[in-house]
Amino acid sequence: MQPVTRIGSVVCYGRRVNLSAPFEAASRPPVLPPSAALFLDFDGTLVAIASRPEAVVVGPWVVPTLQALHEQLDGALALISGRPLAQIDALLAPLRLPAAGVHGVERRDADGRVRVQAGVPPAGVLGLVEQLVARHPGLRLERKPSALALHYREAPQLAELCASAVLAAMRPHTEEWTTLIGKCVIEVKPRRASKAHAVTDFLATPAFTGREPVFVGDDATDEDGFSAVQLAGGWGVKVGEGPSGARFRLADPRAVQQWLADSLAARPQSTAALKDPA
Repeated sequence: MQPVTRIGSVVCYGRRVNLSAPFEAASRPPVLPPSAALFLDFDGTLVAIASRPEAVVVGPWVVPTLQALHEQLDGALALISGRPLAQIDALLAPLRLPAAGVHGVERRDADGRVRVQAGVPPAGVLGLVEQLVARHPGLRLERKPSALALHYREAPQLAELCASAVLAAMRPHTEEWTTLIGKCVIEVKPRRASKAHAVTDFLATPAFTGREPVFVGDDATDEDGFSAVQLAGGWGVKVGEGPSGARFRLADPRAVQQWLADSLAARPQSTAALKDPA
């Protein structure tokens, strides 16, 4: 096994890919105030990251906890994920929350209306990724609405190759498209779609406006979400190790579970904190 390399705020096995490194957050967040607008990442935050996106395991605490928080925050809870909305809904069925999928390409508001930023990733970039996947066992192409993802979790030694190849192919397209480097994944999406824009758009809707925004996430792709809520007077919570611009930190999804349960228990009208029976 190769030594762990810290890639910005990403922890992966493999060689270094250079990302920025904001300051280190350390302290545990306070319980959610009643006036909070809560934004939650999914993978690595509510569930442990799996070797493949379809292999993720949703703990029995997740759906009832999200349902209770959604009610207690008067609807001001949204998921903001790299996953498409269809995957989020399938994993959390029958719950259908306000959510932004594919890093903001898709957005479902509290009224159920879905907005999608239509687009097709550049053909040259898609062709390059297809060639990489065909040549290297362990690489995986995931096609998303208006985006694509190259996963290398099962071939972490190819991290630098994948990043340098995709970034080079993207150079002619950077006005309209951008590259995200996350935990063993490289994603290509429209530049106008981001988790920060998703937060800002949600905060302009009736269910979220005037509330104190809180964003919880684990990856480099969540950093712009942290910045957005902190510019709006709220705070970010980094899950896991690594440098971050978030004000607070939780160790892992289990710690997120306990923090959310503590926040529920702090409400006078709350039932007992929701625990994982396991």
